[in-house]
Amino acid sequence: MAHVKGLRCRECSRDYPIEPIYVCEFCFGPLEVVYDYESIRGVLTRDEIRSRPQNLWRYRELLPVEGEPVVGKQSGFTPLIKADRLARAIGVDELYIKDDTVTHPTLSFKDRVVSVALSKASEFGFDTVACASTGNLAHAVAAQGAAGGFRRFVFIPATLERSKIVASLAYEPNVMAVEGNYDDVNRLCSEIANKYRWAFVNINIRPYYAEGSKTQGHEICEQLGWKAPDHVVVPCASGSLLTKIWKSFEEMHKLDLIPELRSKVFAAQPTGCSPISVAVKTQSEVIRPVKPDTIARSLAIGNPADGYYASRVVHNTGGWAEDATDQEIVDAMKLLARTEGIFAETAGGVTLACAIKLLQSGKLPREGSTVLCITGNGMKTKEALDGQVDNPHRIKPNLGSFEEVLSRIGDHG
Repeated sequence: MAHVKGLRCRECSRDYPIEPIYVCEFCFGPLEVVYDYESIRGVLTRDEIRSRPQNLWRYRELLPVEGEPVVGKQSGFTPLIKADRLARAIGVDELYIKDDTVTHPTLSFKDRVVSVALSKASEFGFDTVACASTGNLAHAVAAQGAAGGFRRFVFIPATLERSKIVASLAYEPNVMAVEGNYDDVNRLCSEIANKYRWAFVNINIRPYYAEGSKTQGHEICEQLGWKAPDHVVVPCASGSLLTKIWKSFEEMHKLDLIPELRSKVFAAQPTGCSPISVAVKTQSEVIRPVKPDTIARSLAIGNPADGYYASRVVHNTGGWAEDATDQEIVDAMKLLARTEGIFAETAGGVTLACAIKLLQSGKLPREGSTVLCITGNGMKTKEALDGQVDNPHRIKPNLGSFEEVLSRIGDHG
């Protein structure tokens, strides 16, 4: 491919060819896609991007796929919403929601990464795709794998929310519910990936898969009028999304698509699974694995693969990290819904709840532009609101019954 040089170890900088590999054979460090930015400069211009379809492939020179993608042609380019009502509620000057609750086709940012991963898997000649997942990735692999004609296996913790399990089963993949947490699932998948020639999107295809997350950052810069935000708050599970959003900002600056880059990056985690947040707060370079215990199950990765790199981005950009309790997550989900009409899953509650705490502590400035990355739809985690919302008003089918309730509601409804 003209614009991709190959893979490079993030630890020892050894170079590797474009193959379905993900770990350095010398130091066991993770591999990352390396681009020839000089060949991209002048090709990927603002005018060229504007002329292309409004999907994630409008930045295709910055993605590791050769030729036309096999899936995901309707994915990406989700709204960047100026959230004035929420801004007033939490006391911040200029606030935006990057709304991936509406990503096609399965309503989470995982549709971005899977679009890239499965297109690359097709180029490598795989006929079977698989993943280890806490739910959203399973949905995306099941759905886009079906559209791409792949045989599909998704591995999930058996304790996952029933609604998320059903949302995967609807596409009729082979769903494996593993008796253990995500880290147990991931270990099992690594063993399977070593034995079977399957494309595990977040294992042997991981270097390519992770690049799809960059498109969220590319879009943010374009939608802000070709500039990076002053601050961005990103939910962290493995930590990959945060590192890739920062990489996307760097790419846009390197290619002169944005004039300057001064963004501070903030990490958001649930208190019940916050190894990255703890490392940042304690200023430790060691990410200590934890056993997850949180309602934000899409973020419940106790041993985050990119945790160290995420904490380093936070430190290098002058950001910070915060974590939120289950009740704070639910309260934030409700606040986002009632102020901006956006129903986010629990991970979105984590992002907003942590942003509020960062504002209160003074770590996140109230001045300047702030983007909150909301990564999935609330319909995926309705169970989190059980017992946390009011019951409907029951009325008889007549005007008098309605007006009796209306008088009690008054100006509060």
